[in-house]
Amino acid sequence: MFTCKEYRKVETLEEAWQLNQKKSNLLIGGMLWVKMGHRNVQTVIDLTGLELNKIEENEQEFQIGCMTTLRQMEEHEGLNSYTNGAIRESIRHIVGVQFRNGATVGGSIFGRFGFSDILTMLLAMDSFVELYKGGLIPLNEFVNRRRDRDILVRIIIRKTPGTFAYHSARNARTDFPTLAAAVSYYNEAWHVSIGARPGRAMLLTVKEESTNAEKSREEFAKSLGEYTAEHIPVGTNLRGSAAYRRQLIKVLVKRACLEASPE
Repeated sequence: MFTCKEYRKVETLEEAWQLNQKKSNLLIGGMLWVKMGHRNVQTVIDLTGLELNKIEENEQEFQIGCMTTLRQMEEHEGLNSYTNGAIRESIRHIVGVQFRNGATVGGSIFGRFGFSDILTMLLAMDSFVELYKGGLIPLNEFVNRRRDRDILVRIIIRKTPGTFAYHSARNARTDFPTLAAAVSYYNEAWHVSIGARPGRAMLLTVKEESTNAEKSREEFAKSLGEYTAEHIPVGTNLRGSAAYRRQLIKVLVKRACLEASPE
């Protein structure tokens, strides 16, 4: 658990940003990971009064507020229709419904956790983050930035025509993934995101060469898995060895590629 001296429910993002510049203060979301740590905090900053817990959809994009829960995303008809259920698949294994009702997408993305299923999924999509001071940034660029004191306001997913799939391997049903793989095809390229490497998710973009057109779907999916295993670095932790993860990449990427292959 953690202790704090003051609680502030802010009325504007500017107020939240000003408070968040002090390292002794803490911006809170669902607090599901924060409460498991041990730290003393001067002021906790609550964004629940800013109505950032909504998913707004228009013809061009989805706008997902930082305080939106993973459960809201899991159940959103528009997101699941657009991704053919890949969003739901990337979320439904995360601990349990009670947990997903509290965990926020802002906390998951801003934390850049290596085990994050939803980060892995969104990285394979045409996704952006909107920062209060930093503006709109491609998610792939944001993932590789150092953490700072800015505020993630919302996630933007552009409705770029494409196909999507998500697969993961776990040692137990509600455990963190041993490896996660999201595969999409849009803008005439394959986008492969690998999470739980065990480091933070990485994206590999592969242009389908003309020679690949001669391959069957099965052969191309296998070659994409092998190519990904060669170019995405993996490591060893308690959930699996690097060698095991390389084999998982080949299997999961092949499955996801076959599922996401355009007709």
